[in-house]
Amino acid sequence: MEQVLAGPPDPMESVRASLEKPIARQVFALAWPMLLYQLLVFLVRVSDRLLAGWFHKEIAYQAAQTTAQYLEWCINSYTILVSAGATALVARFVGAGDREAAIRATNQAMLIAVAFGLVGSLAGLVAAGPVVDLLQLRGEAAELCLQYLRPLIILVTFQMIEFAGIACLVGDGDTRTGMWVLGGVAVLNVPLAWAFHNGLFGIEGLGFPGISTGTALSHVVGSLAVLIVLMRGRGGLQLQLRSLVPDLPLMWRLLRVGVPAGIDAMSVAAGHLCFLSIVNRLGDVASSAHGIALNWEGLGYQSGAAFGTAAMALVGQNLGAKRPDRAARSGWTALALGGGFMCLMGVVFFVLAPQMFLLFCPQPEKAPVIAAGVPVLKLVAFAMPAAAACFIFTAALRGAGDTAVPVLFTWVGFLGVRIPLALLLTSEEVNLGPLGVLPGPNLGLFGAWLAMFADLWARGAFFLVRFAGGKWKGVKV
Repeated sequence: MEQVLAGPPDPMESVRASLEKPIARQVFALAWPMLLYQLLVFLVRVSDRLLAGWFHKEIAYQAAQTTAQYLEWCINSYTILVSAGATALVARFVGAGDREAAIRATNQAMLIAVAFGLVGSLAGLVAAGPVVDLLQLRGEAAELCLQYLRPLIILVTFQMIEFAGIACLVGDGDTRTGMWVLGGVAVLNVPLAWAFHNGLFGIEGLGFPGISTGTALSHVVGSLAVLIVLMRGRGGLQLQLRSLVPDLPLMWRLLRVGVPAGIDAMSVAAGHLCFLSIVNRLGDVASSAHGIALNWEGLGYQSGAAFGTAAMALVGQNLGAKRPDRAARSGWTALALGGGFMCLMGVVFFVLAPQMFLLFCPQPEKAPVIAAGVPVLKLVAFAMPAAAACFIFTAALRGAGDTAVPVLFTWVGFLGVRIPLALLLTSEEVNLGPLGVLPGPNLGLFGAWLAMFADLWARGAFFLVRFAGGKWKGVKV
């Protein structure tokens, strides 16, 4: 009878109680669902790579897939325009005990997601061709890349809705729902991609573009799942008609955090695209090897992303609860745990690099791809500590709403280190102007990855200093 009279449990009480738990336990509790999801994402990428590698002997298909997956990453970066602000603001409101404000922020984030998704589709369809051309992809590989991208661009609005809704749940401290939704998307992605590629029940497949068609449709299902979860009021966050009326001041608060974070993410993506154009100039073999190495490297990066998600939620919630010291400890703990996972992945890369490449290149004709790719995968193993600082502290600073200064770190890393160094190390000759022309290092793909290695260590140091300095504790959102 006492339980009946007491009414339903207060979601805010569970949040406040969770903030008293040991930090390491909190970090791992939030990170493990995302770790599982990231593993599923990795398996999806492996499946997509296998489709291109096993069913298409021409190296052009894998070269096209490398560029297309870079541009797919740009789409994911675009979603951060909404998701970063959603997580930061919802986390602050939840930490402060203002559930109604958290609900309003969730509804406004979903409105922004729809608007940005429609604009993104239109812009993507117009710009895809010129962008692929700028990336130095030529001939058959360029046309294959455009075919691969179209389904993803057309349906990007659903991906925006999916990621924005999950970002709100993360801000509420709920990473499990996002894991179940995104895990379901990943599991569904594999059979859809194979079915659309190869055909099913006598229906002819789409071939190479069928891989991305399966991916795009799986995100449609994911967005519907997120909408159902929010309409049912999961964890106290709920879509409400009265809260879906545009609230311009609240939208501005969301965008004030989200836009700098999105610019940062898209700056990273743009920097990677410039870097890719340098790799693509080296030919289809280098581009194919580059894409496969990145696929495996993602095992390390995705571990960092999972622990970064935990850091983002805990930093935001603790700042909302007026506990900045605990917010700082959350970030450092996430770095220690996530960095350990990433370093373990580095050991795997160094030891098993030949076998990892052979999986995607079983044909004798692709031996040059293996020869080009194994050394770079071994090299990046030694960059895992720096990459951990980049990924985890970027997320932690976003949780605090500190999204403007990190953009400068990104620009310095790419424009001051990676791009110029990659151009130098891959050049056959170096023009010194009045001093004449000298032979260049001409290190090929390995030279490009040396430049990436240097950039990761430079940016890792920048983010480490920024987080340790503590200025993010006073940022208002």
